Amino acid sequence: MDTIHVAGGVGVADTAMGSYDAALAAANLHNYNLIAVSSVVPAAATVKRVEAVPDLGPAGNTLTVVEARRTVSPRDEVDFREGGRAGAEDAGDTRAPRRRPDVVAGLGWATGPGPGLFYEVTGEAVDEVRDRIHAGLDAGADLREWDLSARNLHIEEATGEPGGFTTAVVIAAYGESESVL
Repeated sequence: MDTIHVAGGVGVADTAMGSYDAALAAANLHNYNLIAVSSVVPAAATVKRVEAVPDLGPAGNTLTVVEARRTVSPRDEVDFREGGRAGAEDAGDTRAPRRRPDVVAGLGWATGPGPGLFYEVTGEAVDEVRDRIHAGLDAGADLREWDLSARNLHIEEATGEPGGFTTAVVIAAYGESESVL
């Protein structure tokens, strides 16, 4: 393994699994059996952000990944603002304002002279996800006492669709796929 490819996508479908499959297709990772690992980048690896992962082997093979994934259902709604009705006291409708939730998945990575780290976060707000990624990478580097000065991240975001499930994914795919048999 020389390269770890980082890609992401958003998918919408009638089922949660269908939306996940569509999000994987957007990243060209839908034809592999994904095996999740914790978030350590081997020292010899190069992490490369791509729009879609290149062909990493035959369909049905296994692929080692680190994954950030968030799915919302067509029934999910959240208060328009934190605090529910804050700012809506004079509204004619006494119900709290509602909106479709945002779907945010982010993956950050930090590398240095040796091994590195990935940190995956999901949520509803890009800024919050970004801040949590940076804090997680800082904490992981401090815990290991590693100098991880090179930092990057990839964030996918969408608004939940009222007629279907919506999934956002960001995946780091390690090297080439391997036969499952």
